[in-house]
Amino acid sequence: MWIEQRLWTAGQGWAVTGKRGAAASLVLYFAAPGSLPGETILADLRAAYGDAPILGCTTGGEILGPEVIDDSVVVSALGFEHAKVRVADRDLSDVSQSKAIGAALARQLEEPDLRAIFILSDGTNVNGDALVAGCTEAVAADVAVTGGLAGDGARFKSTAVGCNDVMRPGRVAAVGLYGESLSIGHGSFGGWDEFGPPRTITRSAANILYELDGEPALDLYKRYLGDEAQGLPGSALLFPLSIRPQGGDEGGEVVRTIVGIDEEAKSMIFAGDMPTGHLARLMRGNFDNLVDGAGRAAESAAAVSGPCLGLLVSCIGRKLLMGQRIAEEVEIVADVLGKGSSLMGFYSYGEISPHGFTGKCELHNQTMTITTISER
Repeated sequence: MWIEQRLWTAGQGWAVTGKRGAAASLVLYFAAPGSLPGETILADLRAAYGDAPILGCTTGGEILGPEVIDDSVVVSALGFEHAKVRVADRDLSDVSQSKAIGAALARQLEEPDLRAIFILSDGTNVNGDALVAGCTEAVAADVAVTGGLAGDGARFKSTAVGCNDVMRPGRVAAVGLYGESLSIGHGSFGGWDEFGPPRTITRSAANILYELDGEPALDLYKRYLGDEAQGLPGSALLFPLSIRPQGGDEGGEVVRTIVGIDEEAKSMIFAGDMPTGHLARLMRGNFDNLVDGAGRAAESAAAVSGPCLGLLVSCIGRKLLMGQRIAEEVEIVADVLGKGSSLMGFYSYGEISPHGFTGKCELHNQTMTITTISER
């Protein structure tokens, strides 16, 4: 397997690193909104890599090597010796289609030697839980499903995904990775601390939360945020919610981030489901724990042989909270995966990976999620 990486910045244009072999098997890119026109990105990558499948999305920040970058385009081209790749995409016109689209993509990619599916999805008009559920129900249990939801900084206005064409909103794309020669690793951990009392979700519909303990959810949330409530929904990235079933095992929680609010309904819209009857607790970040969580994700994902590509999908909330210290979570991943690894990634509105506690492929928020790919 060979890996070539590219970085575009306004000041330097394109810079290329890595060792290129024969024809590329797959090209992945992550682009800051407003960095380069989508048409230009696609044309430049077609000129470099011919007819190889090209997938990409918008971001809340980019990762290349051990560095976090803004206002750039990062690219990784992979060439496999034995493994093969297929891509599929669907347009999402309504959030209610999320599960059906996940299932349709998985069925299109399903083959006996399918090892993993990596998903890039629109980040603002999708139910990530339903998308992942549809995908995982349609493939064998041993197929790893990972990926993330496209970002738009802290704006939550419009995200876009490209699959062999120019990025556009409302798109879900997936790449299937096939063959016994592949080694696939994955890990996902957070590092946020819970605070305040657990509250019961008393009214919800899919990913819309209406009431906690019988009180309008948005009113309660604003009370906790105080002056920070003026910055909703962006400020909610600093105070996510953890949810788990009543009586569920400790450690089986998933974290949910707000992607929108409805002032009239006094409700909050999340990236994934908020099931009625689940317990919810507010969370806040601890810098050291967040960095340690990234290291734990890397340790889990490091079970691959030989040089690898590490695909990092981290939540935009982590980036906003940590500020200049955000580089520390990428540096610890680079240290754990070692010198033979090539890193690339983006800051997202949701991360997709098997749960570190249950092993079930799920949508996560506020985590560092890592997928490693190598070829034996």
